[in-house]
Amino acid sequence: MSSPSSAHWLSLVGSIWLQTINGPNSDFPVYSSQLKELKSISQVQLNFLAFASDAGKLFGWFSGVAALYLPLWVVAFVGAAFGLVGYGIQYMFLDSSGLRYWHLFLLTALAGNGICWINTVSYLLCINNFASNSRVAVSLATSYLGLSAKVYTSLAETFPGLANSKTKTYLLLNAVVPLFVTVMVAPSLRVFDLKSAAASSDAAFLVMFAITLATGACAVVGSIGSTANGLSSKEHMISLGVLLATPILIPVGLKIRETLTKIRETQRENRIHDLGTDESESVESVVVIDVAADANAEVAKEEDAVVKKPQEEVGGLRLLKSPDFWLYFFSYMFSGTLGLVFLNNLGQIAESRGIGQTSTLVSLSSSFGFFGRLLPAFMDYYSAKSGYSISRTGSMASLMAPMAGAFFLLLNQRDFFLYLATAVIGTCTGAITSVAVSATRELFGTKNFGVNHNVVVANIPVGSLCFGYFAAFLYQREAGARGTLTCSGAGCYRETFAIWGTTCAVGTLLCAALYARSRNFAGRLPVRIPSCLARLANLV
Repeated sequence: MSSPSSAHWLSLVGSIWLQTINGPNSDFPVYSSQLKELKSISQVQLNFLAFASDAGKLFGWFSGVAALYLPLWVVAFVGAAFGLVGYGIQYMFLDSSGLRYWHLFLLTALAGNGICWINTVSYLLCINNFASNSRVAVSLATSYLGLSAKVYTSLAETFPGLANSKTKTYLLLNAVVPLFVTVMVAPSLRVFDLKSAAASSDAAFLVMFAITLATGACAVVGSIGSTANGLSSKEHMISLGVLLATPILIPVGLKIRETLTKIRETQRENRIHDLGTDESESVESVVVIDVAADANAEVAKEEDAVVKKPQEEVGGLRLLKSPDFWLYFFSYMFSGTLGLVFLNNLGQIAESRGIGQTSTLVSLSSSFGFFGRLLPAFMDYYSAKSGYSISRTGSMASLMAPMAGAFFLLLNQRDFFLYLATAVIGTCTGAITSVAVSATRELFGTKNFGVNHNVVVANIPVGSLCFGYFAAFLYQREAGARGTLTCSGAGCYRETFAIWGTTCAVGTLLCAALYARSRNFAGRLPVRIPSCLARLANLV
């Protein structure tokens, strides 16, 4: 069995790969217009389908409860199975008149619930296998969720002959890819007992950051420059696939180093034994044991000298009665969820402005969302080195302000501002959703994290329903005023963008209030007392 240092990095790689494919709903804007025509549904009905994927998150807390009693690999398989059934049935019967609208809604909701199960597995692996660097590990893993749309669009462009329509191609990929990856990473989805941190953690994280940056750069180049530089979709998919596979080199390298270390230790013991000096050998053994015991005692004393304010564990009904929960709930809904609603409507927004390459715009938002999710990992890693920790609620508030400004930028009808605002909203939405994972733990503790965070993300279906339906209503009203079924021009979403920008500004104020309430205990690292002072305190 793998030793802890290589095993826990293997679990992180498994989490990264799961996150990379755990956004099958993110490619919905690419084929939503074709689905609308194929099933002859209205814009309001189409927005309800986008909401359906988020509606599955209303029951996401079931995955948190299941993770308390089932192995994590089983929880991941349940999520992948839900996606296989939800998208697979749509793929098989999409052309049939027997597949009604309400069938599509329920199947999409089932697949959306499956996303929660896989997310829960990834979060718990990062938190439990990286106790001292859980923030960095969570941010790294969740950053790859931002690449989901890019991965699925690249696969669809690389293999266009998978189905007879673009819609069926994406539905097939959404059904099969998550299950395939889950089967591949299942052996690594375990919590390992890490009694001591590996000495190479810092170097491994730096290598992981370099790989992640290279992967993000490749995704951005493929999103905005593939046509200009002549890179085909197949070549881009190969380069992206190689970079996504590269993280496996970290646990492999650690395992090789551990094996070589064991070989050297064995050879050293054999040389000592061959000397035939039993007396000196026993003396040497005693010395080694005493030194190790002294070192362990020293570490234990230093650990005891850590002054740390105990964190209150909140769960169940106490969570719903907490004012901080509702401030957190609505500030998340008015920012991160609002950004997700914008991204879900990106296909219709691009179509109303006459932009034909919807997949390019979706890939752009996915790529910048990836960097947004990665940003907290950098900040946590380097701030922890200086002995400080950045408040998660403060980070969320600072990310909401530029996001509100981006919605107002969309009032300008030039295509440049659409691309710029999409990049900003994608970045901020990705960062907020990544920060929120650690914020839940920071505010309410780790004991009930699996359930608590799934209760928090229930704001996503609520916000998706409210904001999505309102946007569709205004779109239909504008189209009706023009006497057409579809709306064209910047005026189709002008009122929507103004309202969304104002709502996001309100969310910024709510999150600032939450930060003011929680800053006394959130975002601080334990204060370590020097060992000499600890000894003096023990003598007294």
